[in-house]
Amino acid sequence: MFKAIFFDLSGVLYEGTRVIPGAVAAINRAQQSHLQVRFVTNTSRMTGQKVLLGLKKMGFALDAGQLFSAPIAAKTLALTRNWRPYCLVHRNLKEEFADINQEDPDAVIIGDAEQDFCYQKLDYAFQLCRAGAPLVGIGRNRYFKLDGKLHLDAGPFITAIEYAASVKAIIMGKPSADFFNQVAASTGAQNSEILMVGDDVFGDIEGAIKSGMFACLVKTGKYQSGDETLVNGQFSCVDSVVQAVELALG
Repeated sequence: MFKAIFFDLSGVLYEGTRVIPGAVAAINRAQQSHLQVRFVTNTSRMTGQKVLLGLKKMGFALDAGQLFSAPIAAKTLALTRNWRPYCLVHRNLKEEFADINQEDPDAVIIGDAEQDFCYQKLDYAFQLCRAGAPLVGIGRNRYFKLDGKLHLDAGPFITAIEYAASVKAIIMGKPSADFFNQVAASTGAQNSEILMVGDDVFGDIEGAIKSGMFACLVKTGKYQSGDETLVNGQFSCVDSVVQAVELALG
């Protein structure tokens, strides 16, 4: 029997501004059950507060303590280690890092910066990492889905800096086992008692499996036909979050 369930957000609960059919009722059902419910996201185009408000406006019931985001994890790491990060992040996320000293940077944080992924800024991040600055990635997603199309996420750019500067990024967010374990610790459940529900076969499903969790791939969001054949390990594949909650509740 599962004791906890983790939900990815975009592509699982909603697509753009459209709520996945049955998702609100499914989340309510999970919240009212014995399961410890957590929401885990690499979303890096808005602050955690705006993510929370957006979910509530869509009709989802959750507490702030149930939401775990990669940007907040990256910020917490920088504060804990007293780093002055160069933040190559989306313009909507800059306020999340506004209270951190970023002068004379000695670390690099990269998220989905969208239009700010230009040569000048990527090259500056490369120069810092070559000089010894640690590289922090806000997740390592390959792509995301928006307006019916797949778009490059932060992962390819993080990997490019790793390759060019001969460094290894610290990934704060999915598919990092450290991130999954941090969320698991908040539930009191063992990893083997947790079900991760996601639409990203690499970030959500493979990451959860490697962390010792069970996983359920939903055929919504960025899911593409055949994704279930791309990773090793056993996991479930269902039509939507509605069936995923049914699976978790047995």
